Amino acid sequence: MAECGASGSGSSGDSLDKSITLPPDEIFRNLENAKRFAIDIGGSLTKLAYYSTVQHKVAKVRSFDHSGKDTEREHEPPYEISVQEEITARLHFIKFENTYIEACLDFIKDHLVNTETKVIQATGGGAYKFKDLIEEKLRLKVDKEDVMTCLIKGCNFVLKNIPHEAFVYQKDSDPEFRFQTNHPHIFPYLLVNIGSGVSIVKVETEDRFEWVGGSSIGGGTFWGLGALLTKTKKFDELLHLASRGQHSNVDMLVRDVYGGAHQTLGLSGNLIASSFGKSATADQEFSKEDMAKSLLHMISNDIGQLACLHARLHSLDRVYFGGFFIRGHPVTMRTITYSINFFSKGEVQALFLRHEGYLGAIGAFLKGAEQDNPNQYSWGENYAGSSGLMSASPELGPAQRARSGTVVKRAVASQPDSVDAAERAEKFRQKYWNKLQTLRQQPFAYGTLTVRSLLDTREHCLNEFNFPDPYSKVKQRENGVALRCFPGVVRSLDALGWEERQLALVKGLLAGNVFDWGAKAVSAVLESDPYFGFEEAKRKLQERPWLVDSYSEWLQRLKGPPHKCALIFADNSGIDIILGVFPFVRELLLRGTEVILACNSGPALNDVTHSESLIVAERIAGMDPVVHSALQEERLLLVQTGSSSPCLDLSRLDKGLAALVRERGADLVVIEGMGRAVHTNYHAALRCESLKLAVIKNAWLAERLGGRLFSVIFKYEVPAE
Repeated sequence: MAECGASGSGSSGDSLDKSITLPPDEIFRNLENAKRFAIDIGGSLTKLAYYSTVQHKVAKVRSFDHSGKDTEREHEPPYEISVQEEITARLHFIKFENTYIEACLDFIKDHLVNTETKVIQATGGGAYKFKDLIEEKLRLKVDKEDVMTCLIKGCNFVLKNIPHEAFVYQKDSDPEFRFQTNHPHIFPYLLVNIGSGVSIVKVETEDRFEWVGGSSIGGGTFWGLGALLTKTKKFDELLHLASRGQHSNVDMLVRDVYGGAHQTLGLSGNLIASSFGKSATADQEFSKEDMAKSLLHMISNDIGQLACLHARLHSLDRVYFGGFFIRGHPVTMRTITYSINFFSKGEVQALFLRHEGYLGAIGAFLKGAEQDNPNQYSWGENYAGSSGLMSASPELGPAQRARSGTVVKRAVASQPDSVDAAERAEKFRQKYWNKLQTLRQQPFAYGTLTVRSLLDTREHCLNEFNFPDPYSKVKQRENGVALRCFPGVVRSLDALGWEERQLALVKGLLAGNVFDWGAKAVSAVLESDPYFGFEEAKRKLQERPWLVDSYSEWLQRLKGPPHKCALIFADNSGIDIILGVFPFVRELLLRGTEVILACNSGPALNDVTHSESLIVAERIAGMDPVVHSALQEERLLLVQTGSSSPCLDLSRLDKGLAALVRERGADLVVIEGMGRAVHTNYHAALRCESLKLAVIKNAWLAERLGGRLFSVIFKYEVPAE
């Protein structure tokens, strides 16, 4: 099963499948809130995409109402926190064998409660074959959609919208899965859809495509012949048999014919000369495993060669494979990749898709949802609800128990009035633990395994159990403390000479960045020493020269003309944003530089959110005329990033932020924090000046970079001419 979330800015979101081996109520999640359905019925499998609404909790912050009061109380929190219910969209995917279609339709009918539609979009041959059955069971009108149109629409959608959707598979490489970066320019390409048979489509634009060929030898052939040869009726069982087989026991190889390699033709002795070639002459029984492996090689090689020939014929160098034949199976992907590489002499690339089997269902869903304008949404993967891509990685032994104790404790503390908070927190711990075990065994389940995907998995699991902001109380307290310190910090800075102040501002930024509850080395200090503050953090910093030290170049640049507009991605709440970032922002404003301050749209650890930054800025403006006038004159703009992650994906920012950056002509980007500046953008090459700064609070990362805990990264870069 897959889940894909959507929202207007950031999102949660999606991945692969479970077949119908579990009871239906364990398969069809959120069915009672389903709003719209689409179905793709092929020769053997039915694929369903349905959109439902999910109610979950969100943390909201707002300033206290001080009307009628003379003054605020000195130690009053800077804002109040409330937890409210919110409804978001989620797109689910599920597949099952056509054998079970009546039982599944009955289950859907019995659980449809809040559907808004009287129509179900249907595609595939079964849209005609099962039309009357679907209308009778669901009492919904079947709106038949063109198979190829839906297939291409779905493929274009996942290539443009789902991170790490397409990948190259290379068995003997490290890593074996190489995921492609999303790019808006995806055309032209060749799509080879392997269902019961094979369809080959040349895709030139969003709406211009052409069926150019196909074959009757596809997934249905493997399933049918496999069942005859092995008496195994289940497709996945056939794949499992093949994974344990040795095809050379059944296939005749080049070396069996020539006694070795064929030097003249340049053919390796291990190449297959004749599939099943030994079965006619050998006086022996062949194992089910060996026959399944030989059959899988035969069909995969045939499809690979056919795809390569069509790609060369139409001068295309990228071939995407869809349909439920491959299923992330390493033998299949390796054979197809080898075949295409061999016959094209490396000029054509085979690319596989994580949502390979759902392209038609997604396309049909999008056709039905066109009035909702699905392009207005930002789609992303919901790791908490997604089953992921099955990778070939071996199973590992039991891992050390997840270190989620601090997060669990904070989650419970964030909801002191909830009677079931502890129970839900324990469910979160177990879910997150299970996800980590899945990723140990299948590290490519959701694309390239990165710090960002691990952190996002944790946030998605927290949201799944209604802990929208476990650090809300911590942030509220730390913001209050830092705001009371702000006037004194600014006075101290203003008393310094210009050059001395620039270094103090940078050290303030770095010291503020120490306050990261996501770093074990820091959370241990903050837990044990409640009086650890701004000055103590400065003393923790590495002395200059720093691990990466471009400060001298930065200082020299500051002696030149001011930047037109600076885009700053902020990190943590409290001391970081208030005593580190805002004094730095204030100095830029005094230089005549406009500032766009970008903060997370939603919570992650103790990172500052956009809504919190608005209140913090309002409070600072009440104390500082520089910030006050800049806000009034829109020289300081606070915007959301579209993200709810401790990391930063510059390719998936809020549209409003992207438009504002272009409009204001930003010529300096400042990325602050270990997650944003080091884990995800350390090597990012920007088209304008950039400043990446962080304090390293992870021992493994510090060692990898050649430093120690609390080493400093201060990386100022100017783009090449």
